[in-house]
Amino acid sequence: MRTTTRTAAAAAAVAALALTLAACGGSDDTAGAGNDAVVVSSDATQKAATVLDTPFDKPDMILTDTHGAKYDLVKKTAGKPTLLFFGYTHCPDVCPTTMSDIAIAKSKLPKAEQAALTVVFVSTDPARDTPSRLGAWLGAMDKSFVGLTGDFATIQAGARSLGIAVEKPVKEKDGSITVTHGAQVMAYSPKDDKAHVLYMSGTTSQQFAADLPKIIQGRTP
Repeated sequence: MRTTTRTAAAAAAVAALALTLAACGGSDDTAGAGNDAVVVSSDATQKAATVLDTPFDKPDMILTDTHGAKYDLVKKTAGKPTLLFFGYTHCPDVCPTTMSDIAIAKSKLPKAEQAALTVVFVSTDPARDTPSRLGAWLGAMDKSFVGLTGDFATIQAGARSLGIAVEKPVKEKDGSITVTHGAQVMAYSPKDDKAHVLYMSGTTSQQFAADLPKIIQGRTP
């Protein structure tokens, strides 16, 4: 597995985050998300925020946003509290639930805090997730969410630098497409642009809402 310079830290993160690996499949290019299937394992006893012993830098990725423009993740989000999630729009459960919960939590914040927070969704299925599709899908939840798509190898390397497993989509014999990706949300502090905490799949909107003010202020929940 390829990692950044913190190989040991990434390896430890992979072991810890394996509980949230999602294998999503069952959709073809015309089928609706309701025909997909998802398998997710999580530890119900885990706290909402998992504090990382070794904070992670943001992945050095230049991708395409929902307007078709180039988006340099590191530069565009510098100095901003940022939530980062890897997923895809045909996902039947984990991805829409996670993004919806974040949107609900964000909507409960004061307007100034809402404006300060950047939420980035990176597609793990870039062949199907065009900028326009990403824009429509995310816009139904929160029009301020940043959707990114582009070269799969770049996306996979960026995810793996965080210890997040992302595999190339596989077309099955029945025409369905299986997309395997980690289901954790990385939270970056505006003070040093590093992820000090992450959230596992299953974190509720209430839990996000309780923690977001601290993340926006650069404090650890």
